Amino acid sequence: MTEINKMIDDMPHVVYERLVSGVELGKWEDGTVLSQAQRDSTLQLVMLYQARRLNQTDHLTVNSAGQVNELSKSQLKKQFKGEPIAEFKEKDL
Repeated sequence: MTEINKMIDDMPHVVYERLVSGVELGKWEDGTVLSQAQRDSTLQLVMLYQARRLNQTDHLTVNSAGQVNELSKSQLKKQFKGEPIAEFKEKDL
């Protein structure tokens, strides 16, 4: 097993969540900004973790085959059918 695979297999989920946060925000929890190279490397780790450890079926996530899931418009409509996007209260109107 390669070192990267072992690292991904041994990575606690909480570390994955911190990596996702770092990629999304462009900085770590302590406020340290990621360089573009760090952000790129972190994104690769996130994608590897998703492919190896998570059974992703959501739109634009990495599946276990390492491919990006691209759902059709009809699949997305079916997935979100009946879920309200926003809810208004009478006092808001």
